[in-house]
Amino acid sequence: MLAEAEALVSEGRAQDALAVALRALGVARRGAGPDATSTTTTALPALGLLAAIYLELGDAGTARGYFLQAVSLDPDGRVPASEGGGAEKFLWLAQLSESGGADSVAWFERGAAVLRREMIVGAGSDGGREEQRRKLAGALCAIVEVYMTDLSWDGAAETRCEALVAEALRVAPWCAEPLQTLASVRISQGRVGEAREALGGSLALWRDGGNGDEAVPEFAVRISLARLLMEVGMEEEALGVVERLVLEDDGCVEAWYLGGWCLYLLGGKQRRGGEGGDGVDGVEGMEGVDGEEEDDEDLYIQSMVGSREWLRQSLKLYELAEYEDERLRDHARELVEEIDEAIGEGEEDEVDGGEDEWNGFGEESEEEQEDEEMDGG
Repeated sequence: MLAEAEALVSEGRAQDALAVALRALGVARRGAGPDATSTTTTALPALGLLAAIYLELGDAGTARGYFLQAVSLDPDGRVPASEGGGAEKFLWLAQLSESGGADSVAWFERGAAVLRREMIVGAGSDGGREEQRRKLAGALCAIVEVYMTDLSWDGAAETRCEALVAEALRVAPWCAEPLQTLASVRISQGRVGEAREALGGSLALWRDGGNGDEAVPEFAVRISLARLLMEVGMEEEALGVVERLVLEDDGCVEAWYLGGWCLYLLGGKQRRGGEGGDGVDGVEGMEGVDGEEEDDEDLYIQSMVGSREWLRQSLKLYELAEYEDERLRDHARELVEEIDEAIGEGEEDEVDGGEDEWNGFGEESEEEQEDEEMDGG
């Protein structure tokens, strides 16, 4: 039944999977022997699967309840992950914590303790040990983020962050996330030059990797990366990250918003004749532009046009997806209004995400432009 439920989840039939997984949990509990070990090994896989299904269904509260039941059966994470135990439930509970802050840190630390112990024991294949190291580095970086936000008032926050980042870098030096987290810490300390260096090193670890490459960070991590790059003035690198995100998921509101904001910032640099004045990647018709042939003002206008198209697309998707980040929406609208005032209002872009009408980088295709000219549009 667990295998059947997992197959249904993979097919996108989470509601059907839920019914099967609940039956599986009932069978596991009825068939468990009188000893605690028997109960643990039969019920843990079902509890973990049920939690995952409820997360898929968007019910984080119920998922949290099943993870807590799993913790009651495996409080130290000593049951192997192959039998439904291990660190995963602690890491999820850290993210699902209702109070956050110290509670999240406590759950992350319990998960990290399990992963450290498994690394010392050295169980599993080389690939399995590498995945343990990757998960441990991720947990350590997540603790840093909590200290930099919810627990920033803590007098020991900076010291803890330094120690956690150092451990993450030792544990998984091939991973991009620890370097990215180091950059975030350095930005908070005002050490922008060191932050740029760390971000450059993080990008170098995965930028040339293709789809499916394990070195490429998760989507959400790269969204954060784009924000950090923009914060330290590395807009061209940020735009490259965002372009790739849009190619992977052209329905992501935040990716389109960040692309528009990034082009807006680049346009400002071009108008001032500063960095980025020789051209901007990601805006059609700008590749290979020579500064002798096109002045900074022309580049500025092209960047603003591209920015407005990205931002308009983010606003369209915002409405379609009923997105909840009102600050993002308000800032996108504000930027569009500023661009309209600066270069004049442009016609509303017809963007539907289709390959024939949209090339993924904020520009219409040449065929569309020719058709519009013939029609007098």
